[in-house]
Amino acid sequence: MCYARKVKLLILYRPQSEHATQIESFVRDFQRQYDVGRKIEIQSIDTREGASTASMYDVMSYPAILALADDGSVLNVWQGDLPLMAEVAGYAFNG
Repeated sequence: MCYARKVKLLILYRPQSEHATQIESFVRDFQRQYDVGRKIEIQSIDTREGASTASMYDVMSYPAILALADDGSVLNVWQGDLPLMAEVAGYAFNG
């Protein structure tokens, strides 16, 4: 039996950094191009929750995008440089 797995995209970044505009543009363009709705969650690593999430997933470089299965397991992680939107969409829709 084959079923589609739910995938959540999580972005960890610092809103007060030089990457902030790039991340916000990426999210806006990604949502517009791929119509993912609320599949993208954004967290600041400068918050307690964001720092905890980064620690839990061993994220060491920012910005970071995580493709997470509905059980919380990591399907893929991109750290530092942003990946191509099509690469991220492949996880978002084919998880």
